[in-house]
Amino acid sequence: MIALLGLAAIWLSQSRRESRRRYACVFGMIGQPFWFWSSIQAEQWGIFILSCFYTIAWAKGIKNYWLKRPRAEGSDEHEKRDSGGPR
Repeated sequence: MIALLGLAAIWLSQSRRESRRRYACVFGMIGQPFWFWSSIQAEQWGIFILSCFYTIAWAKGIKNYWLKRPRAEGSDEHEKRDSGGPR
């Protein structure tokens, strides 16, 4: 299960289509319980801690792709600053 879900997450994260890329975090998050279980069973505490960080990263993807409302283009402060607008 770890390999299948991990491969799907990695593959989708590199898609050129945002409609596919947004599913990477879903597959990644579904795989996390398997990582936790496996690392605890094997007493691999470094992998367990790393899994915690991966969970946070996948949660950020879910927040950005699934829970936040899409912003209008150009509404990001960084984009305004980088576009040569007033500083």
